[in-house]
Amino acid sequence: MEKTNLILTIDEINKILGALGQQPYVHVFELINTIQQQVTDQLKGKG
Repeated sequence: MEKTNLILTIDEINKILGALGQQPYVHVFELINTIQQQVTDQLKGKG
């Protein structure tokens, strides 16, 4: 699968996660986990 990078604010990411949270868990949990892991990794790299 081809990947790309997006530049988003934390607020925008939280809005996306909030919208995904309204969907059935079975359809979105992998995407939510991927987003959270990438954000965590990036924030650790800034510290």
